[in-house]
Formats: sequence, C-alpha cells, structure tokens
Amino acid sequence: MSPYMPDRSSTGIDPRIVGLLCYFGLFITGLLFLAIEKQSRFVKFHALQSILVSVAFVIINIVLGIVPIIGVIISIILAPISFVLWIALMLLALQGRWFKLPYIGDLAERQSQQF
Repeated sequence: MSPYMPDRSSTGIDPRIVGLLCYFGLFITGLLFLAIEKQSRFVKFHALQSILVSVAFVIINIVLGIVPIIGVIISIILAPISFVLWIALMLLALQGRWFKLPYIGDLAERQSQQF
C-alpha cells in the first residue's frame, strides 16, 4: 500500500518532510511553516496541530507545576507519553497521513482551511 501523497508545498520540499519538520521544533517550526506555506493544506494542518499540541502541553505543565506532589507525579507520567506522541505525529506526517488528535486536530483542520 503506497502512502498518500499530499498536495504540493510552496516551499519546494516534499510536503511529508515539511509535515514532519512542523513537529520537530515543537511550536517554533510549526509557526515558521505556517508563515511560509502558501498552498498546502496538509502542511498548514500539521503546522497548526503542532502549535496547538505544544501550547496544550506547556499549559498542562504549568498547571501541574502549581499542584504540589500530585502535579509532579502526573508530570513524570506525562513526560514519556508526550515524547511518544511527538515521535508518532512526526512519523505519521512523514507517511503523508492526516492524523487528527481529538479536539486539537479538528480545530487545526478548521483553521488550516482559513489560512
């Protein structure tokens, strides 16, 4: 089964590679490719999802940092989960898949159509 070939990227780079790079530098590369990309909905979607996931994890870590003991324990549990999610999102983008996370993915998809 061949992977889906997303629409062409205005960056001149394979859109699957750009999708992977959107996640690589967390929200920074997401913002960069959102600003640079002019035509590929695939790249815009992954850039927005990368930004939203990164911001969600930052907010969660700030809130958990305020909660004594339990917050630290939950943060320790969430760290490897977020790392696995980060790797999985990069690999799925590299495969050309439109993998949508619950809530965040839907929001990213709606917003990517507006940019």
